[in-house]
Amino acid sequence: MNLKLPSRRLFRSSLALSKSHNQSHFALFLRCHQSHQRRTLFEFFRRKKQPPPLDPLAADFLKRKPSTKPSPLPQRGDLAPSSIFESTDLKTSQSSSIAGSSAATPRTPAPIRRDPQIMAAALDPQPMARKRWERNMLIRDIRQRHRLSKTRKILRTERSSLSKSHMFKTSVKKLGPLARQIAGKPIEDAIVQMRFSRKKVAGEVLKHLEYARDEAIVRKGMGLGGVGAEGDVEAQGGNAKVGGEGKKEVEKAIVVIDKKGKRRLVKDKTDMYVDQAWVGRGSYGQMPDYRARGQVNTMRPPYTSISVILKEEATRIRLAEEREQKRQRKKVWVPLPDRPITAQRQYCLW
Repeated sequence: MNLKLPSRRLFRSSLALSKSHNQSHFALFLRCHQSHQRRTLFEFFRRKKQPPPLDPLAADFLKRKPSTKPSPLPQRGDLAPSSIFESTDLKTSQSSSIAGSSAATPRTPAPIRRDPQIMAAALDPQPMARKRWERNMLIRDIRQRHRLSKTRKILRTERSSLSKSHMFKTSVKKLGPLARQIAGKPIEDAIVQMRFSRKKVAGEVLKHLEYARDEAIVRKGMGLGGVGAEGDVEAQGGNAKVGGEGKKEVEKAIVVIDKKGKRRLVKDKTDMYVDQAWVGRGSYGQMPDYRARGQVNTMRPPYTSISVILKEEATRIRLAEEREQKRQRKKVWVPLPDRPITAQRQYCLW
């Protein structure tokens, strides 16, 4: 049987029967009744759910207090002791300045030098592969009796720089004539040709030629042969003759014939010229072509790049001498060579 009574009557009857019990429970009942909370007597005696325990890692993190000490400043590194870029004059000047200022100012801690063993992870990631390559190269040199081939000798004595541009928004048909125009010219003449060209893409080719020239100077040391001689001439007033002991001699101008048969005047063997220039086809893009009556076509503009190889005039001089030597070794052609007559018969064959 179920007893169906209003909650207020049940509350009054329980209050009359349990006057001797603790008054705190009934005060709590009264508060719940006054706050209009729909809670019954059975819900009150239920066990309340405990909150989930905190993550131990989170609790440890909350217990930690933020450190009030300031974070140490990063220490600046330095070159390795075996580096070729650190001169002895710089070391002596730094040591003397530190010794002079130590009395006036407190001595600062010396910077931490770079450890080659730590840097080896980036500079030499595969030491075993490098050692195998060195062993193979040594075996090859021994087999060849330490004699250099012509190609390796040229690579050791002559400089060259290859530079490829980014993709230009043009076609191979439009960029090809510009590549053929600058091929074989000195780098400065090629830059002047592109500066006054009417072609739209000539401006991009001009920027790439300037970048290729600067890259060859910085990375390969090309075009720096006349720097020392010019400095000696300026030190003596510009009119003195450069020569004698302890001075660089000014090289005489040489007239060479390039592979196209054109005569060129070479004043400095370290001047750069464009040995080769070619174009490369790239991917096609997509552009909308709006037409009448709401139609839209898709155009595919081509993209093309240009690559140049810069070399020094010493290479052009060597090639000219090799062509001349080959021409001199060639035998003279004669109309009737002196050779025995063969295949002679007594009777005619017709």
